[in-house]
Parts: sequence; C-alpha cells; structure tokens
Amino acid sequence: MSIRIGNQTAFTARSVMEPFEFAVAYGFTAFEFFPDRGHSGVGGWAETDVDASRRQAIRQRAKELDIELTVHAPLAFSPIDNPEDGRLYSTVEFAHDIGATLVNIHLEMIRGAEQFVDGLATALRLTSDAGLKLAIENTVWTGPEDFNALFAALNERHDLPTAHAGMCFDLGHANLFGATQNNYWRFLDSLAPNVRIIHLHLHENLGDRDSHLPLFTGPSRHNATGIAGMLSRVRQRGFDGCAILEQWPSPPSLLVNARDGLVNLLHVAPALETSHA
Repeated sequence: MSIRIGNQTAFTARSVMEPFEFAVAYGFTAFEFFPDRGHSGVGGWAETDVDASRRQAIRQRAKELDIELTVHAPLAFSPIDNPEDGRLYSTVEFAHDIGATLVNIHLEMIRGAEQFVDGLATALRLTSDAGLKLAIENTVWTGPEDFNALFAALNERHDLPTAHAGMCFDLGHANLFGATQNNYWRFLDSLAPNVRIIHLHLHENLGDRDSHLPLFTGPSRHNATGIAGMLSRVRQRGFDGCAILEQWPSPPSLLVNARDGLVNLLHVAPALETSHA
C-alpha cells in the first residue's frame, strides 16, 4: 500500500508557512495548503497572499524533499451556487504553480447528484487541463449513498473529463454522518465498487462534533482497531495517495505521533485484511 502522510495549513498557526516548515523538519512526505479565510472572512489566508516567488520556493523545496503537495479549495467555493467563482480559477492556478497534484472540494447534495455534476463541469475541466486530480470530499451531511449517486452521475457524463476525479474520504466526517455515526467502517463498506478513493483526510471525534482530534488521541488512543480497519478497507480499494492530518494541535508533535502510528499500522493492515478474508 503506497501512502504519503502529511499535515495542513491552519488558522491557528503563527503563519501560513509554519505547518509546512514543520512538515519539512519532521520528514513528512505530503502537505496540503488550504487557502481559506473562513465564513467570517477574518483571519486565515488566501491563495492571492502567496506571490510568484514564494510559490516557486514552495515548489522547489517540495521537489527537493520529495513532498507531494495538495490543495484544499476555499470553503466559500460552491459548484452549485457559483461554478465560475474566481476563487476556483485562482486556486487551480495556485495548485499548478506550486506543483501540487490534487485539488480537493466538498460534495454538496442539496440539489442532487446530477446538478452537482453540472456545477462541477468547470472544476473538472480546469483541473484536467492543469494535470491535477480532483478529489470530492464527504462532509458531515453526505453519506455513502450520495457518493454512489455522484459517481453514477459522473460515469454518465461523456462530455466531461472525469477520469481524474475521485473521492476524498474524510474519516472524522464519516464518523459523524447520521447513518454511520461512530462506525466509519460501515461508511466505507457501503460505497459502490466504482467509487474511487484518491485522497484521505484523517482526524477523530467522539461522534458528537467535528472536533478534528489528532489520530490516536480520540477513540483510537487505547484501541487502534478502527484505524487499522480503515486502512485495510482503503487498501482493498487500491488506494494510492496522500493521507492528510487535518489539524494543528498543541503541541504539534502530536502530528508526528499520528504519522508514526499510521506507519506502524500500515504494516498491520495487510495482515488484518488477510485475517478477515
């Protein structure tokens, strides 16, 4: 199972670059930039805050250290409400400039799968033209049946480039979704075979709120069977991509603990898979 593990930019970091420098210092093999100011528009950062010289420096450093970069689209971008949002264009441009391999967005099902795909057309074309994968992430309001419907709709759209699109499985969100609350294995097991998982967002919660606890500080602190089973399941689906730890904890060394725990479990997952066959 090929997997790169990384962390993400954060509102609570002292600067945009602090989490990236942490990833560099501790030998992480992936990193995700998340240009977002939040719904309030206060704090955070935008992709336009990073000029051409800084983008080139990020690209060069990541290349030298073999760190795979990904980009999370701003939360304000909605393919349903504004498919031609300028933030989509500037985010794809930013991803291309820094040498990222993937852009991630959230799934919205308020108007159904077909209309979401209609709205996604520009994002699909832009990312395809830029040589980027497009990952579509489950939120706390979207479940496995929504993704089954989404990928069925994508497969019907022969007028759009869709081969580069896949799912971002967010473990914490799956643990909060109503039908799979506290059972993210059920979420994964309910996905149709044609739902291709190309990206992972990893964080924990107690099934009560989207608390983004670092791995091995929540339910898996004393029993990591759930995480091991998740790894086994995505392995069976042929996952080969980045796993992003979506938090900036205090102390940040908790990210190293999470990374090291995942690496250890990656050796257990094949054996677990065989034992459950």
